[in-house]
Amino acid sequence: MDMLGMYPTFYVPQIGTAWVMGIIGTIHVVASHTSVGAAFLFALLGTKAYRENKPQLMDYVKRYGMLLLVFSYIIGSVTGVGIWYSITIASPRGTAGLIHNFVWVWAAEWVYFTVEVIGVYALVYLIGKVDKLTHLKLTWAFALASWATMLLILGIISFMMWPGSEVWYQTGSTNHAFYNINFFAHLGVRTGSMLVMATIVGLMVVSAMKDKSDALKKDVVRTLTPVGLIGGAVAVIMFFYYLQTLPANAKVMLDAHLLPRYATGMIAVVAVTAVYLVLSWLKPLSLRLWITVPLFLFIGIVGVWPEERTRESMRKPYVAGQYIYGNQVIARDVPGKRIKAEVDHIAEHGLLKVHPFIPERLRTITYENRLEVGRLLTKISCANCHALEPGAPLRNIPDKFHGSTDKDLIAAFINGPLKHGAVSYMPRIDLPAEEVDAIATYLADANQRRLQGIEEDAGRSAMARPEKE
Repeated sequence: MDMLGMYPTFYVPQIGTAWVMGIIGTIHVVASHTSVGAAFLFALLGTKAYRENKPQLMDYVKRYGMLLLVFSYIIGSVTGVGIWYSITIASPRGTAGLIHNFVWVWAAEWVYFTVEVIGVYALVYLIGKVDKLTHLKLTWAFALASWATMLLILGIISFMMWPGSEVWYQTGSTNHAFYNINFFAHLGVRTGSMLVMATIVGLMVVSAMKDKSDALKKDVVRTLTPVGLIGGAVAVIMFFYYLQTLPANAKVMLDAHLLPRYATGMIAVVAVTAVYLVLSWLKPLSLRLWITVPLFLFIGIVGVWPEERTRESMRKPYVAGQYIYGNQVIARDVPGKRIKAEVDHIAEHGLLKVHPFIPERLRTITYENRLEVGRLLTKISCANCHALEPGAPLRNIPDKFHGSTDKDLIAAFINGPLKHGAVSYMPRIDLPAEEVDAIATYLADANQRRLQGIEEDAGRSAMARPEKE
């Protein structure tokens, strides 16, 4: 019997697997969007300083550039490596699929990123040391290289949502994968968002400039805020276009789970940001750190985190191209890449027989090991999206069954909707009866142990209370 090309399952207790990457990725997005957006703000301010003979504007550019070097590029570089590490161990087959599709795209992105890093150092440290026109050309080269890195990455990320047509599955072409239906809409949203984020951070820099003239602060604020407002308008408009480019499973996930939870907060972020930028333009000298820093945190926590979680969640049950499930099983044939679907093969033989990293002592289910086997099978099948522990904060599986201790009920869900792919945002999981029974037994036992723990805690609390006379 042929073993599948699976890898060991990486799992972090309480938060599952995918959210390790999600948390790192959110921090990276804040840093990277700020740096790319700031590159264009620098180019705009540099052009203004050159044309209007306002060298004092470059004092602000240098101050903002030092902030980028110390925070955005350090944090962005560290979290960028963290993303590669986390996706490699959390989704090795998904990562391999992306590399095989986009190896030269990624190579080009690294070239642009090298230009970007060299450019930001040169931009900051060469202010006043080279002639103004040369420095302006350097600034625009830095801005374009920064945006190019984002453009190339977004082609890959958009493919992770879906190719958008059947053509790629037949050809396996990088062009068909990169220029997918989601790409330009996603690029528009990100381009607008990067200008907003860079403006918000730019206003923080202004509020911290105690040693600069009011005229400089006013000039900078009234230059930046229109850029932020225009970027925000572009992001909102392109977001509605983006919604029209989503696959059916993403729309179901969005309507059923994501918008009810995050829509109010995201609307609030748009409204608060717009009001904040307008007021900043009207009263540029009123900016204070106690205003700008909380606004930045508000946008990051209430805006960026839900946005990233929404984007990641909408891909489910896939991690790439709608052919690799989150649990690393190949969901469909891809003739253009000579890839074969694996769900039916697993259904016929069982995960215990075809997964190469199952310990030999667990390949046969017994009464003594069925809980251990059940936990292992649950981890392999579900832990990329779910936590295993009851009560865990991020999408834990036992709570998805409402704490049920009825293993037959749990088995019925696995043998029903999951087996037949009836839930569009869940992978199709078709397993032999004994493996389904092991998973159902483990989940029912987990809920039973949690229930017993709650009852014991309640009993201890009752015993600790003094009796009333």
